[in-house]
Amino acid sequence: MQQANFVGWKSRWTFILAATGSAVGLGNIWKFPYITGEYGGGAFVLVYLACILLVGIPVMMAEISIGRFGRTDPIHSTVRGAQDAKTTTAWSLIGFMGVLAGLMILMFYSVVAGWALDYVWQSATGAYSNLQATAIEENFEALASDNTRQLAWHTLFIILTGSVVAVGVIRGIGTVVDVLMPLLFVLLLVLLGYSWANGDFEAGLNFMFRFDFSKLTAEAVLTALGHAFFTLSLGMGAIMAYGAYMPENSSVAKTTLVIALLDTVIALVAGMAIFPLVFANGLEAGQGAGLMFATLPVAFSSMPGGVIFSTIFFLLVSIAALSSSISLIEPGVAWLERQGVQRVWSALVFSLIGWAGGAACIYLPGVFDSLDFATTNIMLPLGGLLIAIFVGWIMRRNTVRKQLRDTGELMFNSWYVVTRFIAPAGVIAVFLYQLGLLQKLGWI
Repeated sequence: MQQANFVGWKSRWTFILAATGSAVGLGNIWKFPYITGEYGGGAFVLVYLACILLVGIPVMMAEISIGRFGRTDPIHSTVRGAQDAKTTTAWSLIGFMGVLAGLMILMFYSVVAGWALDYVWQSATGAYSNLQATAIEENFEALASDNTRQLAWHTLFIILTGSVVAVGVIRGIGTVVDVLMPLLFVLLLVLLGYSWANGDFEAGLNFMFRFDFSKLTAEAVLTALGHAFFTLSLGMGAIMAYGAYMPENSSVAKTTLVIALLDTVIALVAGMAIFPLVFANGLEAGQGAGLMFATLPVAFSSMPGGVIFSTIFFLLVSIAALSSSISLIEPGVAWLERQGVQRVWSALVFSLIGWAGGAACIYLPGVFDSLDFATTNIMLPLGGLLIAIFVGWIMRRNTVRKQLRDTGELMFNSWYVVTRFIAPAGVIAVFLYQLGLLQKLGWI
């Protein structure tokens, strides 16, 4: 059931780098380190790792398995899985929803990525190096309120994303991740060294790794569960699309473990590169865009070599954003390409739609938050839930077993049980928590 013109990654490591690039995004730079410190440090990390094992990794293995079995875009891969199981092809809804979710995420994600590109330029030119803290915060507010400037950087980011995808899987995405991901690792280590030399490393360690089990509330566990799911780019078709290009001799289980490990390590190292600088300057470890674009520039502006290392930091953020964004439109481009549209034109179509959505986020109040809410709280967890159900209950067990043929019988059976029962329950809990239903019921 494989396409004769199947195109695959150059190697297993290219797939690992591509999938890790999809997983490593803006959330790794600020969100994971912050919630780790807020919810018990090392205790939260232990819970998070358990959630990765019980939800993140099983669902990722399921999504990769669908893609590798189908050897095509997410929509047609789910159709092939359904046909093989002799059931309704309505399960293609999983693929359709993933394509749509990725495109919707790109619309608002590219706006924030545009801010990062702007700050690469600002940092390199020393635009805020001599400003006071209040002026640096106002500098970000000025960017966020300058629609023309935001649109320019958003447009540049969309052009970069579309260009990479248009070139192709091997020459485009594969070549870029082979270069960008090692560069991201190097830049992160350089920034970690700078933080160790110039920041309050002890305060950073205490914030992120001190075991405080008193903070492990039900909300903390659900936060860990939610981030374990979202950080691996699950439910948006990206991993399924990338899995379609996965070499036959690669182990789905081992590859998934490596991706999850790299994603977690990068998030932890990012935290140790950021928070010592924040605490050394007596600043608040604020959450979200404020940490990256208002708090950290204050820290860099008062430190030796701040111009150089702030440029490195925002270059790091931009690379993480680009490696994620190319995976957001690849599922749709692969689908349109299968309809007979050349890849260049497919990439152009989805890039233009993404650009238009980003422009709406910039100019129309409420669009940004609406897209964020719809994708994060509804579409992604629903997609992940359907993937687990589809692989665990709908696809033929023998078909799934062939995709995990290098996995021992005990490990496969354990994974199968987790995918059928535990992972769906976990995703449902995340779904209800994200929608605020558990809070309304008074369960947390």
